[in-house]
Amino acid sequence: MKKITFILSFVLICCSIGAQQYHHPVRPVKNVIVMIPDGTSIGVVSAARWYQIYNKLGGQNLSIDPYICGTVKTFSSNAPIGDSAPTTSAYMTGMPQQTGNVSIYPVADPKNDLVYVDPSKAYQPLTTILEAAKVEQQKSVGLVVTVEFPHATPADCSAHYHKRGEYKYIASQMAYQNLDVMFGGGNSILTDDIKQHFTKTNTTLIQNDINTFRNFKGDNKVWALFQDRELPYDIDRDSTQIPSLKEMTEKAIAQLSKNDKGFFLMVEGSKVDWVAHGNDAVGCITEYLAFDKAVAAAIDFAKKDGETAVIILPDHGNSGFTIGRRDLKSYDKATFDQLFANVSKYKRTGEGLEKILINEKPEKIKEVFKKYTDIDLTDEELAELQSSKNYKEADYMKKAVSKNMGHTIVDIMNSRTYFGFTTGGHTGEEVFLAAYHPQGDMPYGMNTNTQINNYLFDVLGLQTSLPDLTTKLFAKHNDVFAGKQYSIDKTTDFPVLTVKQGKNTLIVPAFKSVAYLNGKEFDLGSVTVYIDKNDTFYLPASLADKLK
Repeated sequence: MKKITFILSFVLICCSIGAQQYHHPVRPVKNVIVMIPDGTSIGVVSAARWYQIYNKLGGQNLSIDPYICGTVKTFSSNAPIGDSAPTTSAYMTGMPQQTGNVSIYPVADPKNDLVYVDPSKAYQPLTTILEAAKVEQQKSVGLVVTVEFPHATPADCSAHYHKRGEYKYIASQMAYQNLDVMFGGGNSILTDDIKQHFTKTNTTLIQNDINTFRNFKGDNKVWALFQDRELPYDIDRDSTQIPSLKEMTEKAIAQLSKNDKGFFLMVEGSKVDWVAHGNDAVGCITEYLAFDKAVAAAIDFAKKDGETAVIILPDHGNSGFTIGRRDLKSYDKATFDQLFANVSKYKRTGEGLEKILINEKPEKIKEVFKKYTDIDLTDEELAELQSSKNYKEADYMKKAVSKNMGHTIVDIMNSRTYFGFTTGGHTGEEVFLAAYHPQGDMPYGMNTNTQINNYLFDVLGLQTSLPDLTTKLFAKHNDVFAGKQYSIDKTTDFPVLTVKQGKNTLIVPAFKSVAYLNGKEFDLGSVTVYIDKNDTFYLPASLADKLK
């Protein structure tokens, strides 16, 4: 019996050690920059490096190369292959989540859960690393992306909901988080209420104005948005109208650095993921290289500053991108030119070229296609382009059965290369991990997504655990106001909680950071969240004191 007990104890100890093997003491720093090339599989990184070498764009190495220190196992709470929303949510909150979840506790799925999920906590908003840095440490916080601002990854840092597509609720939370910096896309998503809030909080809003963006030097909060939704791919971008990810990163760092208490910044190379979904090889390569330039800017700042850590990691893989595919014969004898000459001639992504060709007359398509790709279209390829269902000159009878022009363009461009794709969706392999820390305290080896959260918590020097902050910031309304008279009005754009106690009336709108006591507005310091699934408001526990 003693022998069995000893063996079981030994196994438990080994399991415990195994769970902690990648967790090392970390010396906190003043500033933390997290950089996420969304949906970047390692094949994309390899191709980008070779492309850079072939085209003599900056030496033998990418900016991340000296700092690669391990890999990350990313996954959802109930599936090995993750969606963007739950994967970055796990980095930010320490809890794996389900598809569509934006920094909330997942619903239990006992047959499929890969981690323990407490059914009683379903839909509970979870405090993020960004929120903790802002609330506990009074650090400045910022987000830089190349998609619309309430898209999954930036939302994961600064909002909470069970459905990532509910931009109305997510955008409001992000605005009322009072971010110090928000650069990206999404002008069409701004509401009058958000703009009024910016005016009240002295937040500068810059819209589609690159010169004002570049010249801004104010000490106040600033949002700079370009385009109605997402920004163009970097290779398609008009640099006189839209800043690069590198430029936005540099500007964000300059603004956030004004806070003596430090800052937290998340930078996303958002559209590596989008272009990988479309299996566009040149888009994957050039979009990643644009991200890598932003990495160079961040690490350059960190080295000069001496008080900044930079963590670089994708949130998941995408597309199964490979250098080499089934039709590459004698793969081991394929030359550098065979693999990279043609893709190096492409001057637009498939989407970028589609926007040009869609307005061209049929007789001009061959000429224009040649101009941007150096490809001489065959008659069959030309016919397929002209029959695309979104080409204005197409035979309307063929529209329902033909492909989009962008899809056809990508197929033609890829056919002149030897890059392969296994899927148009996400993939479940581990992703790379790179990091810079001024004292060398990096997360080496293979880390899980939750261990990355542990590292971010430690490197920021946070003291209050995220679960404890969640209890403080996101308490259930029926617990906070137990014994009091309250009601929820769901007939308005955003649900409104009304609580009455004696002569006092407290009104709390959902997805904002303000409330009203007897008609007088006051700041909550964090956002409120209403979840329709359980008809519950989540709000600061301290609100109970307002009615005493």
